[in-house]
Amino acid sequence: MAQLELFEIPSPCIGVCEVNNKGFCKGCYRSREERLYWLELSAEQKRQVIRLCQSRKARVLHARQQARQVGEGGGQSDQGELFRG
Repeated sequence: MAQLELFEIPSPCIGVCEVNNKGFCKGCYRSREERLYWLELSAEQKRQVIRLCQSRKARVLHARQQARQVGEGGGQSDQGELFRG
C-alpha cells in the first residue's frame, strides 16, 4: 500500500543560488535540471533529489576538510622522505 503524502515536500533551496565548478548549486547542491523541474517532480523524485543533495554536500564537506588538513601540513606526503638522509 502506498503511503499517503500529507505535506508538500519543500524545495531545499536556501537562497544562495550560485553554481559551483561541477554545475551544482552551492546552496542546495541541486543540478540545473533538478532546480528547473522541481515543481514537476513527483514526491518520490523529490525525495531522491534530496538524498542526492545530501550526498553531494557530504562529499564537498569531506573534500574541504581534506584540503584543510593538507594545507595545515596534516596530509601524508612521501616527498619528505626524499630529502631525509
